[in-house]
Amino acid sequence: MDAVQQPLLLVVAQQPFGRSVARRFAREGLPIALVARTAETLAAAAEAVAPFGVPIVPLAADSTDETALRAALDAAAERFGLPDVVVHNAAVIRSDTPGQLSARGHLDAWAVNVVGALTAAAHVAPAMARRGSGTFIVTGGMPEPKPQYVSLSLGKAGVRTLVALLDQNHGPSGVHVAGLTVDGPVAPGTAFDPDDIAEP
Repeated sequence: MDAVQQPLLLVVAQQPFGRSVARRFAREGLPIALVARTAETLAAAAEAVAPFGVPIVPLAADSTDETALRAALDAAAERFGLPDVVVHNAAVIRSDTPGQLSARGHLDAWAVNVVGALTAAAHVAPAMARRGSGTFIVTGGMPEPKPQYVSLSLGKAGVRTLVALLDQNHGPSGVHVAGLTVDGPVAPGTAFDPDDIAEP
């Protein structure tokens, strides 16, 4: 496929990083498929990408809803074709200490922090592997676990393991699977400025 026909599929549950990544790929002329849980997040990301004049399709789906997420990914593929790049950027970021969060709370956080990325990868990576090319990126953080962020520490450790497993499974077929670990809170004007992180 010509590059302009291949979308970046972006799960943008976390702002402002999702907007920055979308803008960075739009600068290269790639059409953008935005997948987010809320209409507000989708509107903000679409507005950020609009000045670049690339095709944009906003798709609402919760990353914990397997049916909705798969349907959104299918809708993006129907519009633009099999993606060249998928960036999964979703997390539940909250402070919780050992024993503070209920088992249900941990399961809900794990569903966002890890399972959503697994669902997206399971849906698109096999087709990428059959094609022999594609990139699947999962954003993360917490390179060292912190006792004041138990659920997030567990989730980010899970994401790193997921990336390693996906690479073992699909890497030999030409799919580049990578994790992007950011060692601090993402915020404009800081050492972890999302626009800087989005640069190659």
